[in-house]
Amino acid sequence: MTVNMGSADRMIRAIVGVVLIALVFVGPQTPWGWIGIIPLATALVGNCPAYSLLGIKTCKKK
Repeated sequence: MTVNMGSADRMIRAIVGVVLIALVFVGPQTPWGWIGIIPLATALVGNCPAYSLLGIKTCKKK
């Protein structure tokens, strides 16, 4: 897999993912917070399948 996400994009996704997962344990304690696994996983891998389908790259070209 090629990296198609820049560092700012990855950082934002990681923060959003952690916040959503935290909602499972604190706050409204809704199971919908587990959806945060998706942005967290894409941030860790550096590849977004939706970006690949749409031809979007936020990483700097090498």
